[in-house]
Amino acid sequence: MKNRIVQLLIATFLSAAPALANAENGIRFHWPQGQRAAVSLAYDDALDSQLDVALPTLDKYGLKGSFYLQLSNPAVDRRLAGWRAAATHGHELGNHSLFHQCSLRTHDWVQPQRNLDTTSVAQMQDQLALANTMLYAIDGKRERTYTVPCGDTLAAGADYLPAVAPSFVAIKVAGQAVTPSMAALNPHAVGVYAPEGLSGQQLIALVQQAAAQGTMVNFTFHGVGGDYLSTSAAAHEELVSYLAANRQLYWTDTFLNIMTYVKTQRGDH
Repeated sequence: MKNRIVQLLIATFLSAAPALANAENGIRFHWPQGQRAAVSLAYDDALDSQLDVALPTLDKYGLKGSFYLQLSNPAVDRRLAGWRAAATHGHELGNHSLFHQCSLRTHDWVQPQRNLDTTSVAQMQDQLALANTMLYAIDGKRERTYTVPCGDTLAAGADYLPAVAPSFVAIKVAGQAVTPSMAALNPHAVGVYAPEGLSGQQLIALVQQAAAQGTMVNFTFHGVGGDYLSTSAAAHEELVSYLAANRQLYWTDTFLNIMTYVKTQRGDH
């Protein structure tokens, strides 16, 4: 009973939040069906626990997520039928590059042949184009979003995102979980947060923060109930269950669908 009262109080507070919560720079931003915030549940690296734990949880509660495949990961080949089935059921397959290239200067685990510091902008452009083609072969879709591995954007010292941006509806980079402003948001530099070891209540608190601001929250999970950079299966399900029970407040969808809506709503070209 106590938990139910707390949930009712939270819902009442959020539904009564002033209209100005969504007003930024004089522009009122409207989420579909009057929701207070959008929620993107994303999963990086094509890990087994995502197919074994995260995906069944999303399907159990009828929510859609975005799975960013590192296409050189043997799990993509080994479990191709599972990834294809996820796409068939409405989940997004996103681009997370061929080789997960990161900076060896800041990540000592990076293999020399996958060092972003010695990879050119042109090479990243070619590799991401090939990754999009491979994803098309899996799910038959052309529109795609991209999550930058490690948040590292400098290829051989130069920012490679401007060169690849035309190939993507939106791009996620390192940043904070809650988007500060929908009006000022750069679709090709959307901040995301990779939780590790957080409780369900801590994850829910970030969702509630986004609702109070009228913006969006972007989670990028890795392991769920296993693998690495892990979130427990219980914490993940607590979050998903909360979102499913409060659909009137939160629009939970694929990052592709959310960002397509955002760009249309803002009149981006």
